[in-house]
Amino acid sequence: MGCGVEKQQAPKGGRKTNVYIPEHFRLRYDAEALTFMRSNPFAILVSTTGDGPYATHLPIFVRTDPDEVRTEEHTVFLRGHVAKANPHWRYLEQQPQCMTIFHGPHSYISPSNYVARESVPTWNYAAVHVYGNARLFSSLEELHQMLDELIGSFEPAYREQWEGLSPKFRDNMLRQIVGFEIAATKIEGQFKLSQNHPRQDQTNVITSLGKSDNSAVSGVSRMMKEQGLGRVTPDKHGE
Repeated sequence: MGCGVEKQQAPKGGRKTNVYIPEHFRLRYDAEALTFMRSNPFAILVSTTGDGPYATHLPIFVRTDPDEVRTEEHTVFLRGHVAKANPHWRYLEQQPQCMTIFHGPHSYISPSNYVARESVPTWNYAAVHVYGNARLFSSLEELHQMLDELIGSFEPAYREQWEGLSPKFRDNMLRQIVGFEIAATKIEGQFKLSQNHPRQDQTNVITSLGKSDNSAVSGVSRMMKEQGLGRVTPDKHGE
């Protein structure tokens, strides 16, 4: 099964999308989406139930098959766990189809950053939605493997301490959780970073947000620069 970032045009009676994304904000490359997801692993898992949507905030390990992204077509798996006391795993058991939302830096954008006086405020942000089908697991072997992935991703140095705990303690902890693996069927990403504004406006936004002590705000400035937005500064030869 291949899964790539959606490349469809804004719907005009054509292909269905699950979130509104203006074309100039649409994320088009798998590598960018995966990098963003791995850089912002604390996500929101959303399921549908008979009583309406149900959501859980949790860390996610993102795995691709093959591990190295060489083409636009590859399989993406989201792996993690919920507490056994959390009914979310039962909802996934009843309805495997779900959505996971990865969210990154965001900030209010003042019209004072724009050259044109006839401007209005907006909000810049970045987000990726992953749609897929969940498989649950509760065997100690699979739970150990999943936790090993999370430890390797978030704190490799903890592995020695974890492996040094008594088997009884570790197994008891594992019996309190239910693991899941979501095979992605579609990925939709949106980086709304003032792409629809002139470069001078982009430069003003980058400079303004970059002064903030709030990492969520300054993170937007960083992302805009990483995306090549803002004024292009000539080199010393004026080329």
